[in-house]
Amino acid sequence: MILTLLLIATFLLAWSNGANDNFKGVATLWGSRTATFRQALIWATGATFLGSVVSVMLAGALARRFGGKGVIDDAVIDPTVLGAIAAAGAITIFLATVLRMPTSTTHALTGALVGAGWAAGGTGAIDWAVLGTKFAQPLLLSPLVAIGGAALVYPLLRRARIAAGIDRQTCLCVGPGEVKPIPIGAAVAAAADAAAPEIVVGRTEECVERYRGSLMGIEAQRVVDVIHFASAGSVCFARAVNDTPKIAALLLGAGALLGNELSTPALWLVALAMAAGGWIQSRGVADTMSRRITDLNPGQGVTANLLTSFLVLGASRLGLPVSTTHVSCGSIFGIGLAARNANPRTILQILTTWVTTLPLGLVLGAVLYRLLSQ
Repeated sequence: MILTLLLIATFLLAWSNGANDNFKGVATLWGSRTATFRQALIWATGATFLGSVVSVMLAGALARRFGGKGVIDDAVIDPTVLGAIAAAGAITIFLATVLRMPTSTTHALTGALVGAGWAAGGTGAIDWAVLGTKFAQPLLLSPLVAIGGAALVYPLLRRARIAAGIDRQTCLCVGPGEVKPIPIGAAVAAAADAAAPEIVVGRTEECVERYRGSLMGIEAQRVVDVIHFASAGSVCFARAVNDTPKIAALLLGAGALLGNELSTPALWLVALAMAAGGWIQSRGVADTMSRRITDLNPGQGVTANLLTSFLVLGASRLGLPVSTTHVSCGSIFGIGLAARNANPRTILQILTTWVTTLPLGLVLGAVLYRLLSQ
């Protein structure tokens, strides 16, 4: 019975993780109008699934850590504890997804881990030193590093772009029946001389900053778009590498306790559930990440994505459980601060969600353990 509940809870946790996290890597693609929502969703789901499949080879340390080894006393680890952790994490992430708020699966699982371990064996069952050095420090530092890095790197890249002679162009939406952005200035005059098209003033989000000029004979905007797609895919890949072992660890731990080999089925179950949740239920969080934090242009999106993928992949390689949510949101926060167009209300709502995720996971982990142990 407990093993069946653990399988169901782990599937729901992976689903909720996909629904809340799947779009975070490509949020800048949709936010900067570089891709449509569907294009961004397809790209995110494919990159996430690929990252899930190869995750165990690159991030085995995370799987061992989130199975409870080294954080909770081995004597209290059993399928009931693991089931409480999975269920508490799933409920916490699902609630945030319903509220359209991006939150951290790592925080939810860490809280659930501590809550279930404390309920099972008291405070003495938890290694507080490991919890502080291996969990708390990376989780607290990752958003600060991302915000500071984005706020520092973006102005430097902007100066480099200006020095290279690649400038931005504002736009007026012109065209019969279809709104298309074109440069203001000589191009508008030339268009007026050639013909008299219907001029329609489009919405702000339809007039996106584009990059003018060329690099080695290639249009600057095309170069930016290719890098943007590649960096977005790398963020989704890095997130899956970082998150899949955390969730699969719950099933791997149960397999070790029961003497079963669950590694391959666990990985595929988690990978498929994450992809399905991201495909079906990611629109709410996508809207918050892409449209409500700050206005983005393609160059800003590239900067945020490259920084996020670098930090998350590096942490996965070192076995540090950083939150992809904190890093990706932090990068966008930093861009908004540097560009002075951040939405403080949305940022405050997201920060409030982050603060409440860990204690909610802790309480749910303890309560669910008590219920399941009966």
